[in-house]
Amino acid sequence: MAVIDQVIADDYAIYNGDCIEVMQSMPDAKVHFSIYSPPFGGLYHYSSNERDISNCDDYAGFFDHYGYVVRELARLTMPGRCTAVHCTDIPSGNSGQDYLIDLPGDIIKLHQRHGWQMVARHTIWKEPLWVRNRTLTKNLAHKTIVDDSAYAGVASADYLLIFRKAGANPVPIAHPTGLDCYAGEAPIPAELHEFKGYTGKQTGNRYSHWIWRQYASSIWDDVRMGRVLPFRDCKDPEDEKHVHPLQLDVIDRAVALRSNPGETVLTPFMGVGSEVYGAVQAGRRGIGIELKPSYYRQAVRNLEMAGSVEVNADQTELDL
Repeated sequence: MAVIDQVIADDYAIYNGDCIEVMQSMPDAKVHFSIYSPPFGGLYHYSSNERDISNCDDYAGFFDHYGYVVRELARLTMPGRCTAVHCTDIPSGNSGQDYLIDLPGDIIKLHQRHGWQMVARHTIWKEPLWVRNRTLTKNLAHKTIVDDSAYAGVASADYLLIFRKAGANPVPIAHPTGLDCYAGEAPIPAELHEFKGYTGKQTGNRYSHWIWRQYASSIWDDVRMGRVLPFRDCKDPEDEKHVHPLQLDVIDRAVALRSNPGETVLTPFMGVGSEVYGAVQAGRRGIGIELKPSYYRQAVRNLEMAGSVEVNADQTELDL
């Protein structure tokens, strides 16, 4: 299969092809950070392509194939550097009497088998009615608690799992004047703005300390769910339920914390280009790989505007 199409620019390279084949052509230990959402273990089927791991016969088969991705990322990543996986618990179905499968837990075990060390788990809060309207989950309807709340569900959080490759990091990820940009809905207190870019002793950098306290939290409760790249034009008739990219707030936080400007950020499941876009906007070099042609074409369009426009929280609407 190799590469069907590609775009190579000064600060990013994107490929339409099988991520395993593309990653196998890349050199060892040159990637500084990776971030992505894998197919959610059978929750959605993104295409009919037999190479799409969302089309595996069962949950165990999904993890057999996903293991090749985790192994390749371990080979490509510099020692001591990180990969970030966006995931959630997945329901067994949508009959109204279903149970949850611990996809994050199984992803953690898979990474550990391939030598990764889990170093952080960020919980991304989601508003229940927003989730109900978006997914039409039956056990999340108010009617369920009226009729029989033994079958009531919850608005499952998303998680960003951070894993670090064993070994000493040869290039520290340094922030000499702290963090100076916040990705989230909460406003930075006005009295702290005078400390932005503070060059003195960093214990006095109250601006950066405020941002760090939000980013270091185990619960991210102000991620803007609507701050995503355009995606509606990439939908095919075969798409199941919806397409929804990873929020740019999540990407911006992870890229700022886990990489230096000018470094390489990889995403093996690029979708419409969100992680590459976020990397480029943050002054990094992005590499993205996407199997599905319609997603890849939307990523091409989205990345053409990278560096020239910022996506605001109200720029795109959510699928309901």
